[in-house]
Amino acid sequence: MRQLMRMEIAQLGRVLLVVGILFAAAGLALVVADRVPLFGRLPGDVSFGGGNWTVYLPIGTSIVLSLLLTAAFSLASWLRR
Repeated sequence: MRQLMRMEIAQLGRVLLVVGILFAAAGLALVVADRVPLFGRLPGDVSFGGGNWTVYLPIGTSIVLSLLLTAAFSLASWLRR
């Protein structure tokens, strides 16, 4: 029983490390997002507004990010085999 508990704690530790790394990567991406050219200004990004409000729909940016993340996760999955 104790050995089973140790394995579960070790797995929890690994999961927490991975989640921490993902949060750090997301934070880094937000910090450098302003320096990336065309980020948020791609064709397909829509913005409109009035006097005191603005609506921004980053459709083009979302599609590009989706393609990049799909490729990255597919590559990671392929490398794990």
